[in-house]
Amino acid sequence: MSQKVRVRFAPSPTGPLHIGGVRTALYNYLFARQHGGELIFRIEDTDSQRLVPGAEDYIIESFKWLGIRFDEGVSFGGEHGPYRQSERRDIYRKYVHQLLDNGRAYIAFDTPEELDAKRKEVENFQYDASTRLSMRNSLSLGEEETQHRGRHALYRALQD
Repeated sequence: MSQKVRVRFAPSPTGPLHIGGVRTALYNYLFARQHGGELIFRIEDTDSQRLVPGAEDYIIESFKWLGIRFDEGVSFGGEHGPYRQSERRDIYRKYVHQLLDNGRAYIAFDTPEELDAKRKEVENFQYDASTRLSMRNSLSLGEEETQHRGRHALYRALQD
């Protein structure tokens, strides 16, 4: 037995709905309808510095005007919420700890200023396998230093 198709549209409420977002939502809507599936509306609101008051309502009203109906999500309800990313932190926290405890993830401690400096130093800088060991993270620091920095940084990040 195959699973029901579930697709989502997850805009960031940082301003008016962009035509590219409308296109993505329309493709997902048509795909879901063609396959008897569901279209989910989530809000990617984790960038609290850039949130625009009223943008979420504007996005919802825009889709009503366009005739694109969501089956569940923010302001529509459903069984798989919460539908705002900021309200899912407890769920994510559980899996972050699981990944860290199983050695499947690492913690990066580099500040934005350090990353900017590295971008100026290294042409086409990317934080990847070739550069991460020269940066400040749980792979390059000792266990004690990682524990000291890591748990405090992780705690702060998951509180925001």
